[in-house]
Amino acid sequence: MTPMTAGITPAGEGIEGVRWNILGQIYIPKQLSENSLSWHATFPPGTFVPPHIHPTQDEFLYILQGQLTAELDGQVSVAGPGDTIRLPMGQPHGLFNRSDADVKCLFWVSPARRLYDLFWALHNLGPQADPADVVAISAKHEVDFLPPPDAE
Repeated sequence: MTPMTAGITPAGEGIEGVRWNILGQIYIPKQLSENSLSWHATFPPGTFVPPHIHPTQDEFLYILQGQLTAELDGQVSVAGPGDTIRLPMGQPHGLFNRSDADVKCLFWVSPARRLYDLFWALHNLGPQADPADVVAISAKHEVDFLPPPDAE
């Protein structure tokens, strides 16, 4: 991985013009280094990231617009504009837009590990992607999805 360069990533743009469609959500990478990755995310109504674990990364979200429901290790909370969600490595979490408006937030993880490569692998699979494919691809990139509650 190349070292991070100094500069400004303009609003609405990603580093090197990158913009991912991740299962119906738009992710725009803002910064990448060995130590961290940050991205702007838009969650349309009804979209979500199912419960999963990052065994090698701490993850954070800063809510810019809307309300995002976070399931953190079995506890449900709602975060709104100005709130920060802290997700320690190894702790199960899921993120859900259960509102009727877009949620916009800034994510970052530390260290970056393989997440940038995971987003490229998931890019444009579409909202109807086979969950088994998403789980398998994610596991190869150090993100472990949890089985649905009825499968436990």
